[in-house]
Amino acid sequence: MRIVEQPWGARAVFMSMKPSLNWLLIFAPIAFALRFWPGQAHPTALFVCSAIAIIPVAGWIGRATEELAARVGEGLGGLLNATFGNAAELIIAAIALSKGLTNVVKASITGSIVGNILLVLGLSILLGGLRHKEQVFNKTGARTSVISLSLAAIALVIPTVFHFAASGSPGGWSPVMERQLSLGISVVLFITYFCLLAFTLRTHKHFFGGAEAEPKERAERWTKSKAVVVLLIATGVVALLSEFLVGTIESVRASIGVTEVFVGVIVVAIVGNAAEHSTAVVMALKNKMDLSVGIAIGSSLQIALFVAPLLVFLSYCFGRPMDLEFSLPEVFAVVASVYIIFQISGDGETNWIEGVQLLSVYLILGILFFYLPEPFARH
Repeated sequence: MRIVEQPWGARAVFMSMKPSLNWLLIFAPIAFALRFWPGQAHPTALFVCSAIAIIPVAGWIGRATEELAARVGEGLGGLLNATFGNAAELIIAAIALSKGLTNVVKASITGSIVGNILLVLGLSILLGGLRHKEQVFNKTGARTSVISLSLAAIALVIPTVFHFAASGSPGGWSPVMERQLSLGISVVLFITYFCLLAFTLRTHKHFFGGAEAEPKERAERWTKSKAVVVLLIATGVVALLSEFLVGTIESVRASIGVTEVFVGVIVVAIVGNAAEHSTAVVMALKNKMDLSVGIAIGSSLQIALFVAPLLVFLSYCFGRPMDLEFSLPEVFAVVASVYIIFQISGDGETNWIEGVQLLSVYLILGILFFYLPEPFARH
């Protein structure tokens, strides 16, 4: 029997050489070596390698979730995608909570909301606009999501408003009262999240019907068992790398001179969402702005309605109750970002200069948080 060489061999090699987040996986064994090799104590190097390694592994979590969602039905699949969309950041934040780094966790919440709106969408609009003169998206679906995000942002601002209002009242302010307020708000946000899922996945799917599906570029689909195994392994690796990352934050802060707020708002927020960020940019380059806008706004919604309240619940499990009071700069950043996206989503069109404007605001806020002194980060 004559064996014919498969013609796709050379193509597979070529495809494997294309730029990919998987190239960053090389930092995973380096991080493990820095952590466990005797006599190798380099906190800053471990912090950097762990942060970079989390990015591609988080991408595998997303890929496994998508493959699994495609095989369990539309309703449950949408729930899986929505719930695991921020799995990496949730793991990082949970480990930080267990170590008492509450300020980093709260800063990562605001940083993710701001980063998804200004950095992710800004970069997507800029690069997509440079390739395509004007891009359009479903403004009805986007505006519906932005309104939900606005309401969520109001809920997250309330504890800070309460802090200043109660501090000036005769009865005064107490941490216990503020934690109770935050817990009540978290319950409302959590319920709202599942109502929003029902709205988008069941009762009003037609509002979001303009989004194009990503073309099937893969030669084969994963089996359900493979998706589950990859999801479990990738989640475990992210958990280990997150432990390395969080465990070196204090040393890195001391050596570099950055605050907990800056680490949370900028570093943790970018690392936890980087894989999803890259997808939004790729979709914009393919002129699929419905998907790109949906990823950016949807991820912010998940942070505000699902991740934030879930972290409040987890903080009680760790015996370190967390409130949702944020510093004034963080409150301003969230409100300003939501206002900007509300304006952009109104006409259903984007161009590259809007991307530049969003990125400019993000850079300005980044400079603010870099110079913000630690004592004034929390009240």
